[in-house]
Amino acid sequence: MSAAQAVEAVFRIESARIIAGVARIVRDVGIAEEIAQDALVAALEQWPESGVPDRPGAWLTATAKHRAIDLVRRKETYARKLAEVGRSLEDVPPPAEPAELADPEHIDDDLLRLIFTSCHPVLATDARIALTLRLMGGLTTQEIARAFLASEPTIAQRIVRAKRALAKAGVPFEVPYGADRETRLSSVLEVIYLVFNEGYSATAGDDLVRPALCEDALRLARVLAGLMPKEPEVHGLAALLEFQASRIATRTGPDGEPVLLADQNRARWNRMLIDRGARALRQAGNGPYSVQAAIAGCHAAAVRYEDTDWPRIAALYGRLVQLVPSPVVELNRAVAVSMAEGPEAALPLVDALMREPALRSYHLLPSVRGDLLERLGRPGEARAEFERAASLTRNEQERTLLLRRAARL
Repeated sequence: MSAAQAVEAVFRIESARIIAGVARIVRDVGIAEEIAQDALVAALEQWPESGVPDRPGAWLTATAKHRAIDLVRRKETYARKLAEVGRSLEDVPPPAEPAELADPEHIDDDLLRLIFTSCHPVLATDARIALTLRLMGGLTTQEIARAFLASEPTIAQRIVRAKRALAKAGVPFEVPYGADRETRLSSVLEVIYLVFNEGYSATAGDDLVRPALCEDALRLARVLAGLMPKEPEVHGLAALLEFQASRIATRTGPDGEPVLLADQNRARWNRMLIDRGARALRQAGNGPYSVQAAIAGCHAAAVRYEDTDWPRIAALYGRLVQLVPSPVVELNRAVAVSMAEGPEAALPLVDALMREPALRSYHLLPSVRGDLLERLGRPGEARAEFERAASLTRNEQERTLLLRRAARL
């Protein structure tokens, strides 16, 4: 791996931590992102000459924090700003101490502040989610656009406006308390959920799974559950992610190819994470994340694929449709109905979704329809649907799997 490739790989993993650590100093997420980018440029200039450091993430964080402190010191209004926020320079944590950088508790605190700041009510809900996905997950504009089923220019403008709005409003970089925390909680949960989903099933690129994103989201969900133990939906989300994370190692084969749920080696599912999910589920409630956690718990409880309680899963999806009606949830319910009652019962549900504008470019819709048609003994139509799904996905591993299924018919 070249130095440039190492810079890109490390920055992809560490960018959220770097931005969060710098934002704690400069109190502006937009400036923090710019400083993080400056550190990235410095690495691109120096690492090819000096070699990749032993702790590249710590190097990037240290460089960014030094630049942040230099920036604050240069400000003519430094003293006034310190008075406004009630802090002194001595309060700023020392930059780039290796022991501190290795402490995940310090990292988590900063990441939580970053999420809650990005989810401030001064922003519209979509803007909060898009900004946090960018800063927290390190997702590209293209990836976020895919997650939102929106255009890239729309997402790019949304992120720029969000950063400006936060700066203009002087939003503090902190974890809120009381009613303010309650207000921002739903957005925070949705962001963590979307970050995990992007790691669990990457919308683009060569890899189906991006474990680092899943680990970040899962760690944040656990920290949030500890921070808000009386919030059932926080435990619902934590349970959902624990269950989902337990299957990550079996979702791909030796060459990174997707392995369908029916073909996964359940002996390799992580029992510790399943147990954690079950404990979290007992503290969950009846909200959307709790219902999804109950669905994931059904899968986790089945020793064999044939043992899956599909009628219960279909019923849970029915409840989920009532709580958060959306075409994607309807599509998932159709899959569960197909397993519980047969493909002939589910095909009309999927056909109805073909008229849904939000799913026009969603590759899983023709993929599911192709599966139903194959099970109904209509190979020609199934092949066409798999080929259409392959043309829509931006993930190479998914495209390969879909084309293989089409060629088999």
